[in-house]
Formats: sequence, C-alpha cells, structure tokens
Amino acid sequence: MSDYHLTKTKYCNGVQCPKMLWLMRNKPEEALVSMNGAVIENGNIVGRAARNYFGEYTLIQYSEDKAQMVSDTKNAMESGAENIAEAGFIYDGLYCAVDILHRNGAGWDIVEVKSSTGVKPIHVDDMSFQYYVLKSAGINVKNVYILYINNQYVRHGELDLKQLFHIENYTEKAIEKQAEIQEKIAELKEYIKKSEEPEMKIGTFCEEPYECAFMKYCRGDLPSPSVFDILLIGKKAYELYHQGIISFEDIEKNKIKLTDNQMHQVTSYLEDKDVFDKKVTCEFLDTLTYPIYHLDFETFQQAVPEYEGGKPYAQIPFQYSLHIEYENGHLDHKEFLAKEGTDPRRAIAESLCRDIPMGVCSLAFNMGFEKGRIKDLAEQFPDLEDHLMDIHKNMHDLMIPFQKKAYYVNDMEGSYSIKHVLPALYPNDPELDYHSLDQVHNGGEASEAFLTMAQKSPEEIAELRENLLKYCGLDTYAMVKVLRKLREVVKQ
Repeated sequence: MSDYHLTKTKYCNGVQCPKMLWLMRNKPEEALVSMNGAVIENGNIVGRAARNYFGEYTLIQYSEDKAQMVSDTKNAMESGAENIAEAGFIYDGLYCAVDILHRNGAGWDIVEVKSSTGVKPIHVDDMSFQYYVLKSAGINVKNVYILYINNQYVRHGELDLKQLFHIENYTEKAIEKQAEIQEKIAELKEYIKKSEEPEMKIGTFCEEPYECAFMKYCRGDLPSPSVFDILLIGKKAYELYHQGIISFEDIEKNKIKLTDNQMHQVTSYLEDKDVFDKKVTCEFLDTLTYPIYHLDFETFQQAVPEYEGGKPYAQIPFQYSLHIEYENGHLDHKEFLAKEGTDPRRAIAESLCRDIPMGVCSLAFNMGFEKGRIKDLAEQFPDLEDHLMDIHKNMHDLMIPFQKKAYYVNDMEGSYSIKHVLPALYPNDPELDYHSLDQVHNGGEASEAFLTMAQKSPEEIAELRENLLKYCGLDTYAMVKVLRKLREVVKQ
C-alpha cells in the first residue's frame, strides 16, 4: 500500500464499492470512462470561484509529487496564509487535498466545495475522510464545512459568492463517523492487496451515487436484451437479476409485474410484433398545418452564471436548426449559432423571431424542452415576449405518436427518444447516421464544443462551428424524415 496513496476520491470509490478500487489498480483497461467535458469544466469553474469565498488565498500548485504539495502547504500555513486552496496532507498512506483550508484563530477549518445543488451522503464520507487525515497528521481542525450551489440564486450585476453558495457546518457528523472511517480505511487497505480478483455481486451501488466505469465488466455476458434494458426500470432490475430473472423470456415465464409501457417492450420483443395505431397517428397529423417549422435547440449550462439574470444550471440556448417543410415536400433550412465566448440569449431570441413568423405551426421532438427555452427567453426580453410566446403557443410535439406507442417497432428498445426512434425507422441509412459526424455526435458534445471554443485557434473554431451546424442540422432533418415516415405508414 506504500506505493498507492488512498486519496479522498479513491476512499469514496471504495465506500461505493471496494471492488472498484481493486479493478482501478489491477484491471484499469476494463474501465469504460465516459467523461462529460462540460460537467468537468463546470466543476472546475465552481472550484475556482469558491476559492474567493473567504477572501485572498494561496493556491498549492498541483504536482505528481504529493510530498511536494504537503511541503508547500506547510510553508503556506507557517507563513500566515489565511486561506489555502488545494492544501495537501499525508498520513500513513492516506492523502487528501482540501479544497479550502481556512484559518480559524489557532486552528483551521476544512471547507469542501461541491458543484452540486445539495449534499449527498457520499459528500459526508468525503469530508469525514479529510477530517481523519488532518487530525491524524496533527492539524488542529476546528470545523468542517461544505460549500455547494444555491440554485435559487439569480445574478444581478457582480457575482455574489455569498448568495451563489450555501455553506453548512458538518463538523458533528464528521466527528461521529471517525470510528467508521478508521475501520473502513483498514478494510480497503487489505482489500486492495488481494492477489485474486474478489467476488462482488452487482447491485444498485454500481450506479449510485455515481455510475461505475466497470459496470459493464462486472455485469459480464448478459443476454440481449436483459432486465437492464427495460426502460425506466431502475432498482427493480437488480432485484430481478438477483432472483435469476435476467432475460425477457424469464420475465414472461415468471409473470413478473411491470408497468404497461415496460410490459409492452417485453411482449413486443418476444412476439416480434410491430405496433401501428392509425387512429392515434392520424389524430396527431391532423393537428399540423403547413408550412411546418421543425425546430431543435442546443444548450449549455453554467454552474456559475456569467450573464445578467442568469441562474445556476439554467439551460442557455446557443444554437438552433430550423427545417421548414412545405406541403409539396420542399424544404428550406435556416440556422443560428452564436459567436463563441458571448452571451447568446439576445441574439438567438431575435433570430428566432426573424425566422419563425407568428401564427405558424412549429414542431419539436419532446417539445417541453424547446418550449421551456422559448419561455425563458421571453421572460428575459419583454420586448420580444409576444412573438416568442406565439411560437411557444403554436408548437406541436412529434414525440406524441411514439410516446403513446401508436407507432412502435422493437428496435426502439422501449424508448421514444429520437435517438432510438430514428434508427428504428430508417435502419442503416448513412444519411441519418450520427456516428458518421465529426467531433459532435450528441448534445453533450455540442455543449462542450461551444463552451470551450473561445479558447481554440481560428482554424479549430471554424472546424467546430461547421461540425456543430452539421450536428444540429441533422437533428431537424431527422424530424422531417420521422414525420414523413408517419405519413407514409398512414397511407399504406
């Protein structure tokens, strides 16, 4: 264990599942890591902002050499620093970097910073581990605090850190957990030394509080589809798995009770039967009038709002695609992509009002999202409210026939999201293949691309903008194709 520091992150991994630690050390190649760059960057921004909460601070520069960080921390403490960011401490093979070490008289307060909008049990484990390491290392710890995001904060003028963050005292809870922490540390140190791979049954802890990178590895070779593929089944999938009910055949054989939608997914697969309800589909189609304005937004979120009137984690639209479909089948395409590094809200609101006339039929897939963004813009810009809310009022939802299971094929796998519906209706169509796109293949990548674009070279910016436009354009072209498929099937 001497060559393997148990950090606060690894300790929390071990609390979630000790086998995760063993695999991280012995079989790291089995991890399937899906890193959301936008989420990571938001976390970094929150951390940097929080450092100013108590005033000026000394930052301990990151180093692979943990002993160097510990030495730098000691020097900062002895030189009179009031606040130390990323303060490093080592004790008996344990290492932690404290987000903010705040001087409190003759002692110190530990301040843990989270980009979440609430406190989770795993956060208490995190703080308690830090308390244990610092106390064991001889530090006079007086309090343990957590700073986390106040999602009710609305920015007006300069950023107000006292309003952006909630601060709560967790000293008593950290002290209460010290015996448990000591016992768990000893357990994990022994666990990590095992020469043979430990056996560990999968469970809800594979996904809570965070999805484990080794989840697919630990599940092994499951039948396809399995209980884990049932839409919105959650914890029940693990209950069934532990009862030996794994395949869809097992579900039918054991007469397992599921929701109507879940059972529909199972029986449709087993009977290899597609569903089409002409009446429900026609009722939906009759609500649409030409020309139809197919609309899709791309958005990003900021944990620390940069713009006037912004709230933490508000969805900020920066791009849209608009395919305008006429009754004769002709298509026009309009699009908007904000300039990188700018507040996109006013520009996108004005562009929407130019591109979508009042009184026309607009269409979105899962319209609640698009309507929500339009309403946000209307509230932000009262002079555009009438036009924006007219678009809002006249929007229709292409998801309805699929949500109501009026049209269902097995390849939708129980889902009615467009990313499942489209390939099910147009299998192996290269024109509709998101995987063939460059750089941007989904909304998360689109958000990350826009948020990081301003830091890139002009050539990289030009390439990213082109690929963002292609991605968002495919979203609305996909809607055109889905609507046409509905009309084709009705005619048949």
